[in-house]
Parts: sequence; C-alpha cells; structure tokens
Amino acid sequence: MPLTKNPKYIKEPTDLQCGQAVLAMLSDKSVDEIIEIVCTERETTLKQMFLALDILNIKYNRQKVEVNFASELPSICILSLETPRCWHWSLYFKGVFYDPEHGILQDFPTSNRKYYFEITK
Repeated sequence: MPLTKNPKYIKEPTDLQCGQAVLAMLSDKSVDEIIEIVCTERETTLKQMFLALDILNIKYNRQKVEVNFASELPSICILSLETPRCWHWSLYFKGVFYDPEHGILQDFPTSNRKYYFEITK
C-alpha cells in the first residue's frame, strides 16, 4: 500500500504501540495489520520500522537527523523522540503532528531529544 494522502489520527492501542500506530496512519492500514508486518505487539525497533516501510513500499531516507524546531522538518517524516517517559515514535505530516499518545498537535510533544527520518514518497 502506498503512502497515505491524508492521514487519519490513530491513538496507540497500548502504551507500547506508538510505532505500529504511526505506520498505520502513514499507510492507511490498521494497527493489527501493522502488528502482523512488524511481528510484535510491543515496542518497535528502528529495524522493524524500516522493514515495515519497505514492505509497505513507502520510500524513506535512512539517515537519522537531529532537529530542534518544527520549521526544520521535511514535509513528511517519522519522528523518534526522547520523551520524559520513554523513547517514542510520532508522525509529522505536512505541518501537523500526529502523535499516537498525545493527539493531533501543532508542535512537538514534550521531548528532550528529537530526530526524524524523512519519508520521500
């Protein structure tokens, strides 16, 4: 399935499924379908995220880029965030943050360190 044209917000079903929720929003698949692809209902590793993007035929750049401000983000990217509680996956899509834990936001959720992986379509 190709990249979505308009993501629909998905709240992570459990505290450990932010990666699955991000991939579901990005591909218009369900969280359960993404769980099948990444082979886990728990935390997703970077390797699992890349594997899922490959299977979903969503093009991306493997380079991890540190970021401080939303204005530095590319049009579409997956965010890796060090939040006060844990490392966390989130989606940035054309000016909007779709965060599986915190909802639809206009800026990053609270995080100490922020990185992104660009989605290149």
